Amino acid sequence: MSKFQDRPNSALLVIDVQNGVVSDSWQRDEVVANINSLVAKARGMGTPVIWVQHSDPWMPLGSENWKIIEELEPDAEEVHIQKNYRSSFEETNLEKALAELGVGHLFITGAQTNYCVRHTSHAALERGYDVTLVEDAHTTSDSQWDTGTLSAEVIVAEQNQAMMDYDLPGRSASIAPTTEISF
Repeated sequence: MSKFQDRPNSALLVIDVQNGVVSDSWQRDEVVANINSLVAKARGMGTPVIWVQHSDPWMPLGSENWKIIEELEPDAEEVHIQKNYRSSFEETNLEKALAELGVGHLFITGAQTNYCVRHTSHAALERGYDVTLVEDAHTTSDSQWDTGTLSAEVIVAEQNQAMMDYDLPGRSASIAPTTEISF
């Protein structure tokens, strides 16, 4: 149970599924299809869908790279969060929006697994939210490191494993596939 006893609601977070982020992502089409399925399910259940978009010098606000991919269709009435850091909480109005919606549990999807998905998931837990990472609805691209290439498939699997049973006092983290998500 989240630390927010007065926030019984859940929300679906769709992080950075933007043209400039997911063009070469691992299992892109499958992940996007899963996110679309979750968005439809959330809307059907009256669960808020929150769209997060990252901007930086190579992906400025309003640019083609910054736009959410055409396969996803955010509703203008849904919450939209603009961010400049890996955490969707850092210097944004996300916490205020979640408080207004009475949200204490976040279902997290999106990109890049090893950056914005990871940092947002941990920031949410540290702030008192329960987190469910949808294990087949987040993705990333291969990454280079001192030791060579880190494959996107391994990065996604490692993040899923890291979120299993990761509990902090008064809140919890879990993973589940799209088919098992119930809002």
